[in-house]
Amino acid sequence: MKTTLISKENNIAKFTMEFTAEEFDAAIVKAYQNTKDRYTVDGFRKGKAPRKVIEARYGEGVFFEDAVNDMFAEGYPQALDELSLEVLEQPKADFTDLAHGKGYTVTIEVETYPEVTVKDYKGVEIEKIAHEVTDEDVNNEIEAVRKRNARMVVVERPAKEGDTVLLDYDGFLGDEQFEGGSAERFPLKLGSGMFIPGFEEQLIGVSANEEKDINVTFPEDYQAEHLAGQPVVFKCKVHEIKEEELPEVDDEFVKDISEFDTLDEYKADVRANLEKTASARAESEMKDAAVQKVCEANEFDVPQALVNEEIDARIREFDQTLRYQGFDVEKYLEMTNTTMEDMRNQIADDCRKTVKTKMVLKAVAEAEKIEVSDEDIDKECALIGMQYQMDTAKVREAIGAQGIGMISSNIAFRKAVDLIFENAVIK
Repeated sequence: MKTTLISKENNIAKFTMEFTAEEFDAAIVKAYQNTKDRYTVDGFRKGKAPRKVIEARYGEGVFFEDAVNDMFAEGYPQALDELSLEVLEQPKADFTDLAHGKGYTVTIEVETYPEVTVKDYKGVEIEKIAHEVTDEDVNNEIEAVRKRNARMVVVERPAKEGDTVLLDYDGFLGDEQFEGGSAERFPLKLGSGMFIPGFEEQLIGVSANEEKDINVTFPEDYQAEHLAGQPVVFKCKVHEIKEEELPEVDDEFVKDISEFDTLDEYKADVRANLEKTASARAESEMKDAAVQKVCEANEFDVPQALVNEEIDARIREFDQTLRYQGFDVEKYLEMTNTTMEDMRNQIADDCRKTVKTKMVLKAVAEAEKIEVSDEDIDKECALIGMQYQMDTAKVREAIGAQGIGMISSNIAFRKAVDLIFENAVIK
């Protein structure tokens, strides 16, 4: 195959791929070997008919499409590599006439990644950010740990907000019990907002073994249309009431939940961890500010093809998240009375900003000749492996060349961010 660049203007590359008659004939033979089982010819067992016989029966060009597709699939990436082209979309291809014993030429036109030159990425001025860790922050963290170690105890008093009641309930629309509105011995924390507005509040003051009718109205946008906006009655019975019993915060508590012997030691460790987190958050925010300054200082056209890819990726990620919850994007659009076009338009501007940021970081990485080593990639794969209990080699195999390429790009982006931040002027 011979590759020739014709032109490259306004991010559109035009080039040819020329294949010889010998290459085309070899591809036809390969296509015949791979597809001969598809063809039935009288007098021959399936897959045993000679090529010439099949061509006489089905036409001399019967194997042309498979041959050309195979040649293009192999030749196109090779041509892009030879010409150092990074393309954004599927190419437009025009073929010369095809015939046995003749070569052919493919003329390709494709949108390429724009050449971006970034200026003023060193010495950007940003405001210093610092997040102070207060005594209140330390106490709140310890209180959270305290609550995680609480135990539930039965109380002999009327229910109050924050209690968990164990109840039976049956929901009625008029005189008829509706589907999905019943449960037995259901644990409900009052004030959690788990049930529709007004339900939990009416259980405050109820005692164990007491029965009560709860009158509520379903929201107008409730997902079950036959119940939306309808007044209903829940016939409830409370079996027991439990409250959280929190442990005392003292040396014994500290010994139970940590490696420390005293409360003072534990508080010092909590503060140190909070300060480490606060420092990391402040640095991340300053890095974001520095990169944003560089993006603002550089204006260039962002290819719509890249924006569309980012939109597609976010919608796929959102769909995956919804599926874990038993939904999907289509169901979400139906429930929210929106369209796919609405969703795409809502996130388009943010996706454009994300793409521009990536383009800036890519340009910085190229300008500074930032390298990503195999060791860098292995470290990233090792982190993925810890999550899925796979060794590094298995992770590499599982994600393939495309996944490795994405990891490499992300590492290069992070290194570019670090370089911008290290050269920033913090005021």
